[in-house]
Amino acid sequence: MKHELVLGAALMSGLLLPATNAAARDPYASMMAGESALQGKELKKAIEKAAEYPMGSAENPVRAEFPPGQRAYLNRLRCADGKPPAYSRAGNVGDGPYRNIMDVYDVDCGNAAPGKVSIYMDMYHKGHVEGETVPGFTVTER
Repeated sequence: MKHELVLGAALMSGLLLPATNAAARDPYASMMAGESALQGKELKKAIEKAAEYPMGSAENPVRAEFPPGQRAYLNRLRCADGKPPAYSRAGNVGDGPYRNIMDVYDVDCGNAAPGKVSIYMDMYHKGHVEGETVPGFTVTER
């Protein structure tokens, strides 16, 4: 009887549903699947609102696909002197405008403009390669 109650409770709470259904309900499950917590019209509206802010800011993070996508974007950046900046991940900074956990990177051009900056990134955008440029930088071709 005890096992039947536990199984019944698990079924009712959705714990035994397929992972795709769990991801649709749970923003963290979506992120672990590489997808934004926001989808469809909701995501499009959030992207439009974020575009009012500078690319790479906390309000408009660079969108990428997982850490390799973040590094690929950062590797394409060029400082005013044409050289790539040094960068390191400073950590995550909590939820961003797309309801995903954001990372912040310390990016350093040394004596070249824009100098030292923080770039916010959201790595939960499966298949997305950012086309916008963080102010002060140029971006090379993919």
